[in-house]
Amino acid sequence: MEPIRFLWLRDEPPLPPPAYQSEGASGLDLASAEEALLAPGEIRLLSSGYAVAIPAGYEIQVRPRSGLAIRHGITLINSPGTIDSDYRGEIMIGLVNFGQAPYTVARGERVCQLVVMPVARATVEVVTMLEATTRGAGGFGHTGRF
Repeated sequence: MEPIRFLWLRDEPPLPPPAYQSEGASGLDLASAEEALLAPGEIRLLSSGYAVAIPAGYEIQVRPRSGLAIRHGITLINSPGTIDSDYRGEIMIGLVNFGQAPYTVARGERVCQLVVMPVARATVEVVTMLEATTRGAGGFGHTGRF
């Protein structure tokens, strides 16, 4: 796979680029480039300071960090978010505070993770009928208690 290229967009000294925090980590931790106070229930769009070039055939999924979510109720408002391979703008981080207390995000604090995934492109075909299955149209809760 080609490298994923990150470009620092700000005039201030750069934050460390996204990085894996352990040998077996599947996500690159990404930090906020700004400080922000999130009140309970508040949604904020934070800057990462980085733009990215993703090789064709891949996407980056933006996912929450479990520690922030469990300890403070801080998570992503759209999870997972998707960064397409043809996007070249700044990576923005949509955080929400589902916790009971205000939370201050520090500049340089790791707030989400980026998981690189291959992308399959589908061919769309409109038909007049779909093949039958045992499940059929059974939806939410169809196999037991909803």
